Amino acid sequence: MRTSLMPLPEDSLAPLNIAVVGAGIGGLATAIALRRNGHHIRIFEASQIKTEIGAGVGLQRNALRILKRCGYSRENLKPVNFDGLIVFDAETGDSKTLPWLVTQTDENHDLSCHRSDLHDELKRLAIGEGEGPPAELLLDSKVVSCDPEAGTLTLASGEIFHADLVIGADGVHSTIRTSILGHETKSPASEWSCFRCLFKAPSLHEIPELDWLMEGFSGARSVASRGGGPWRMFFIYKCRSGTLINFVGFYTDSKQGDPDWTPAASREEILETFQGFHPKFLRILDLPVESTPMKWQLRVTPLLPTWIRGRAALLGDAAHATLPLMGQGLAMAVEEAATLGCLLPLGTTKEDVPIRLEAYQALRKERGEYVNTESVAQAKIPEKRGTYLRSRDMQMLVLEHDATKTAQDYYDAHFRGAGA
Repeated sequence: MRTSLMPLPEDSLAPLNIAVVGAGIGGLATAIALRRNGHHIRIFEASQIKTEIGAGVGLQRNALRILKRCGYSRENLKPVNFDGLIVFDAETGDSKTLPWLVTQTDENHDLSCHRSDLHDELKRLAIGEGEGPPAELLLDSKVVSCDPEAGTLTLASGEIFHADLVIGADGVHSTIRTSILGHETKSPASEWSCFRCLFKAPSLHEIPELDWLMEGFSGARSVASRGGGPWRMFFIYKCRSGTLINFVGFYTDSKQGDPDWTPAASREEILETFQGFHPKFLRILDLPVESTPMKWQLRVTPLLPTWIRGRAALLGDAAHATLPLMGQGLAMAVEEAATLGCLLPLGTTKEDVPIRLEAYQALRKERGEYVNTESVAQAKIPEKRGTYLRSRDMQMLVLEHDATKTAQDYYDAHFRGAGA
């Protein structure tokens, strides 16, 4: 006869029913981590066809360390090595090379890739063949409210779903955030906007003035104004095996509250915004475009009193949307997904969920808020601009952090032997 001291065989442990709201990178990463534990995952996505914007993303090693453990295919990302940054003075053209101050290895190398290539690979790992039951992706399933204590979701269709755990990975305009806090907390416009588009790289050789994009190591190119007036910057790097050039033009935007503000952008508008930049930098706008230039308002989520309530928790931009000056927004969401994976192994009961979410917040909130506030400071405080690139201590803190090991150590110290 089995006694209470004898562990049950693994196949007798009941999985949790988990609802992930949002099928972006954070939501898919969460589904991967929890699927691999054997839990049943439903991903609720408001759009009818979930596609990612035509843009590049940087994958720093703290995120890649986690994706590697999840079995991602580097080949599927079609990446380009990201060895650091070459910084140019926008007016004079003078440059300075800033490699990462924390040593990279062949197995632990920062990358850049197309956002849709990363999204497709995460979707494969979440809903395709692999370890644990595939997650179920429910498109055209807009969540309009959540009861965090009961773990219920209400869809725009009127359907109600019950879950043991709800993860709000629903971005800057999060519905789950409103349900957890009990009131709406908007992420206001930051007075920063950016132009974004992709250019076709093969045409680079046809414009000699663009040698600055090809010379030097593999990594990003930053072109920043140093003179008086509003700070403006180009941030440029290759992706999709070097065939595309990701272009971002940051600028202070006093018109974000204007009712006539529009996301459409033209070459002429970009030229006007960045007038005064050396002509060789503006020649990038003569390359053929892969995606139509668009204009994005950048938003920052204010620091929240809590990320959790009952059976619900926030993750990624829903918890800490910020400016992209450290390139760590995506990585924080991936780290948070990995943390949940460590804290919620197979055998976790629905009664365990609230205390495990308290552990999640204890492990993640301070770090997420650090990236949030530091990213804003490096945009708004002139003396702090570029701090992340110049500070080895900051790079060590961010890049060398092993979120999986940290969470697993916490789990072993606080929960192992006391249930799952």
